[in-house]
Amino acid sequence: MTKIENSKFKFGVATAGFQIEGGYNGQNEPANQWSEWETLGKVEPSGLSIDFWNRYEEHLDRIASLGCNSFRLSVEWSRVMPDRKIDIEAINHYRKILEACLNRGLEPLISILHFTTPAYLGVDPWLSTNISDHYKNWVSIVLDNFKDLCNNWVTLNEPNINSIMSYFTGMFPPGDSLKIKKAAASLNNQIYSHVLGYAAIKEAQPESIVGINNFCFSTYELEKAITDILLAKHYNIQKKDLRPWLNERRKTYLENIDDGSSTNMRISGLLGKLIEPLKTFSSTVDLIYSLDFDKFLDVIQLDFYNPVTPSHFKLPGHKTAGGRNWLPGTLLWDDPPNPELFYKYLLANAETGLDLWVVENGMCNRVKNGRSFQRLDGWTRPQYLDENINAVKRAILDGVNVTGYWHWTYADNYEWGSYEPRFGIFGVDRERGIKILDTDSMGYDSASKYRTIIENFQQVKV
Repeated sequence: MTKIENSKFKFGVATAGFQIEGGYNGQNEPANQWSEWETLGKVEPSGLSIDFWNRYEEHLDRIASLGCNSFRLSVEWSRVMPDRKIDIEAINHYRKILEACLNRGLEPLISILHFTTPAYLGVDPWLSTNISDHYKNWVSIVLDNFKDLCNNWVTLNEPNINSIMSYFTGMFPPGDSLKIKKAAASLNNQIYSHVLGYAAIKEAQPESIVGINNFCFSTYELEKAITDILLAKHYNIQKKDLRPWLNERRKTYLENIDDGSSTNMRISGLLGKLIEPLKTFSSTVDLIYSLDFDKFLDVIQLDFYNPVTPSHFKLPGHKTAGGRNWLPGTLLWDDPPNPELFYKYLLANAETGLDLWVVENGMCNRVKNGRSFQRLDGWTRPQYLDENINAVKRAILDGVNVTGYWHWTYADNYEWGSYEPRFGIFGVDRERGIKILDTDSMGYDSASKYRTIIENFQQVKV
């Protein structure tokens, strides 16, 4: 029997303010860059979501009942600064939420920015020439008001997904498609802002743990290259030696995450030609080598769902849960779970001297107009929790210093334009007054499974 000591292991659930709080983009409510789409009817209105803003005590009780010792949440910029001025009442309310977390033994992990920005910054905020100044100011406001209650931070959530969804797939505002140069510029501005944010946090709170969570793609340039650039000085790589070092890191990484799909590797190669790291991140690299820090990450933060690029494309008219999908891409509830590949990604993303946190990992099912559909592949959420957290255990026993896991998500929420995708350990009956269910929305007791996994995590047979 080999033991995994879990006294310091963080188990939690991950959320985002816009997705759970409710009360955005309506009349006299804080507005973010999704407000125009909601007003025009391009997306389902976010409405009350699960009303976490008002019912946070109830929700935190449920989260604590799972046996979690951490909770990932975001502080929403547009709520704290709805009109460019600080709303003291919103600050005080967030403080009450954080204090309620701590009173329940839930250590906060705060996302300083989780996709959404105030509407007054426009629908193209990450293409603005002064966005990094705005972001740095926002970081300072968050630190000034919450650093006594939190020292674990995500600077920006999934910058790679934010850029791809905004300027390649068109599924986030402003809704542009196939704009590679805009996607690259947006991504660079986010990573540049992360560097500024990291420096500001470490200066104000040296003991803090700061990271940025990349979404796992099967493409080095859109995920691991970001980590490598942020850690280059950690490995004593001189600026003039970056290119050969990144080329070698790319080769090793793609070998380690290879799922045997030649198509996957061809797509990775194509994107590598379109988004060349030293060209894309040139201003960020200059900034990194001008600052007196030996690294710009304290922890590796990983989001793992379905990183295999070709699996996201199918012919229009293919069968899906609840009917047929006439789009050329797959829907979230058709993403295939892949615990074995998850294990490979954990090994491939391990870095010398740094812990690794899985800050998002979860599975989707579909609920439409109150009707729940089982997944076509037969996967259940208890099975998903079992097999994916077993992958975490395997990685730990193989030497990866995984010290945290936050499941996405606590309860079914607003999934960026729709309530059809459901990721919650707890289901939500939206047709009967936002009623939180004891099961997930497919009817399975996922809460008991997660609770048991957490309780039994200490000992693992090898």
